[in-house]
Amino acid sequence: MRLLALTPIDVPPDEVVRRQARYDAIAPDGIQVVVRCPPGLPSELGSDDDVARSDGVLVSTYAAEDGAWDGFLPDCVLDPAVHAARSLPRPIHGIGRLAMHALTGAGLSWRAVARNEPIAHELDRLAGRYGLATDGRAMVLSLSVADIADEVGWADALAAAVTDLPCDAVLNGCSAVDVRAPASGPDVVDPTALALRVLAGVEGLA
Repeated sequence: MRLLALTPIDVPPDEVVRRQARYDAIAPDGIQVVVRCPPGLPSELGSDDDVARSDGVLVSTYAAEDGAWDGFLPDCVLDPAVHAARSLPRPIHGIGRLAMHALTGAGLSWRAVARNEPIAHELDRLAGRYGLATDGRAMVLSLSVADIADEVGWADALAAAVTDLPCDAVLNGCSAVDVRAPASGPDVVDPTALALRVLAGVEGLA
């Protein structure tokens, strides 16, 4: 399965390379993910307008794509463009949808964390759109775009936020972060790695 992943924000070439290496490392056998950064994206998802603009760019980019892809995988846990599936030339898979349904389907209580308030709000809205109950509103880590590539800094903020949560799992609300599990507290889930494992399992049934 060859999937096209579009970044949700405008990132420099070295960040595309980092994200590509991450997919290469975590993708199960039989799945290849190719990362691209289309033009016209916002510099970050710092407001509701940014989220909407990112979604629009991904919808139009995917709609015009005629490459030899088996499907699309937006590189964002907020599932931009997934709502437009019927208008796109290839199947589109949502990291958020796959990960959230997997946690709920396993009977786990879970809660999300997010870098900032707009993303947290959108994660809560996304869970509601999918008809899934969470263990509370998404928690805000108050991190910057630069912190996405800072594995240690993100891990420290995550540990401080989730150690005492009573739920079974915490969904890390960013598709591009290498997750370091805190020493204590609930399991922290890498949504991208989980989504790819789900896809690999379904692909094996075909």
